Amino acid sequence: MDSNQIIVIGAGAGGLLAAGRAAEAGAKVLLLEKNTSPGNKILISGKTRCNITNARELEEFIPMFGPNGRFLYNAFSRYFRDELLALLKRYGVGTKTERGGRVFPVSDNAADVVDALIKYAANHNVSLQTGIKAVGIVTEEGKITGVKSETKFYPGRAVIIATGGASFPATGSTGDGYRLAAALNHTIVPLRPALVPLVVEEIELAKSMQGVTLQNVRLTAYQCSADRIDAAITPQKDCGRGIPGKSPKPPVIESRMGDMMMTHFGIGGPITLLMSLSVAEALEKGHVSVAIDLKPALGFKELEERLQRDFDDFSKRSYRNILRELLPQKLIDPFVQMSHIQAEKCGNQINAAERKRLLMLLKSLRFNIKSTLPLSSAMVTAGGVSLKEIDPKTMASKLVEGLYFCGEVMDIDAETGGYNLQAAFSTGYVAGESAASFVRGME
Repeated sequence: MDSNQIIVIGAGAGGLLAAGRAAEAGAKVLLLEKNTSPGNKILISGKTRCNITNARELEEFIPMFGPNGRFLYNAFSRYFRDELLALLKRYGVGTKTERGGRVFPVSDNAADVVDALIKYAANHNVSLQTGIKAVGIVTEEGKITGVKSETKFYPGRAVIIATGGASFPATGSTGDGYRLAAALNHTIVPLRPALVPLVVEEIELAKSMQGVTLQNVRLTAYQCSADRIDAAITPQKDCGRGIPGKSPKPPVIESRMGDMMMTHFGIGGPITLLMSLSVAEALEKGHVSVAIDLKPALGFKELEERLQRDFDDFSKRSYRNILRELLPQKLIDPFVQMSHIQAEKCGNQINAAERKRLLMLLKSLRFNIKSTLPLSSAMVTAGGVSLKEIDPKTMASKLVEGLYFCGEVMDIDAETGGYNLQAAFSTGYVAGESAASFVRGME
């Protein structure tokens, strides 16, 4: 074995790109993957279609990563969307851009992306070994000397940790990289689930709405001082309603417009996932409730007038039938129950107080948040190896000579839309190129 080789641990998006780039730059590269095949998490990304990257420009891209986005500026400046798509095209993968700037392979098949990355690595003579789990990185006097597997020692001058996060452990992302880095005295920012559905306390209510997609609604999360709120059943007592003349609403954690979905355990869908990290952080501080505004285009007064018109226009119809003008079918029975209005009551018999109860539900359907789903169910892991201990220009460890990082193992995470994969590819490219330069300098 070549003691001057670079060892890449993990053959996901970042690892395949890092290995290919390091070998392309002239280094001898060994790529270790504990699964029986590479790219497992890529294969499930974008619902198996693989949302490769996003068409947004750099100045819009970086803010998607929050405060840590600045760390990625150099990596994105060196290797960004155009370079990545050119590489994929070279290996037969055409791409297309869809709503929100999301970029997918024309084939809608994530396996094509994995195959292209494997070909890239193979064409530059990367040695890929599968079924090998790295259990330790060996150093002498602060310098890398190799990697230990469960049965063998692999000598090397540089190591790139590209093991991913701790979400979707069935794909092999079981947090190995955090343990490897921590053993070398790297700080691990506490791990939290990001892009994950939320579990509500009102499970039976959620089950009654299961499967309903709510389009163009507003979801707002509140940090409540009370242990819990009385949720949708008695909406007039909810915290955070923000009705003129009532008590001040508690702090807003985050608020977003878009689509969401009701599930058997709570809420999911795009805007829920995007808010989940801030909700998870707020849950560590205290109680969290959410409000769903089903009619965000209308203010309270406008919606009240709309309800009055509907009850006047459909005065002989039953309350249940009038609700069909306002709500998806599966929400009608829950709304009848929550509003405490008899289902067969005619529109002209519904009084102002009853209309007010319905108004409150439409503008602020409330749930108490019990938790997020576990980290294993998250699309992305927040937290990871502290960026304070990584050089953003090279992805090199500031603590151990010859150690590099790329991808989700670092404390970087973004919204959905192809941002996280692009970060893995870009940091993988920089780590691979930097490691190759480091090893050349030692020859």
